[in-house]
Amino acid sequence: MKEADKSYGQLKKEQLGRESELLAELLGGAEQLKDLGAFEADLGVRRNEILFKVTVEIEDTKSALKQAEQLVGRLKKHLSQLEGLYRILTKK
Repeated sequence: MKEADKSYGQLKKEQLGRESELLAELLGGAEQLKDLGAFEADLGVRRNEILFKVTVEIEDTKSALKQAEQLVGRLKKHLSQLEGLYRILTKK
């Protein structure tokens, strides 16, 4: 009978050990999910920062292009005036 009691005690101890290991794995998985959640939140913040920077860069580029186009227009007008002046001065 003592062998049966010992076997039962040993089985119970082994079962408790397996349950403890499973619980530790589950808790570790929960911690990983928590870490993953924080990582996803950080990615969301970084994505928004990048989108903001890209939006600002687009606006700056559009503004610079508009200024360049205005400069080209003024330079063409100035060139036309210089060519007109040149024609007037070279007539004899």
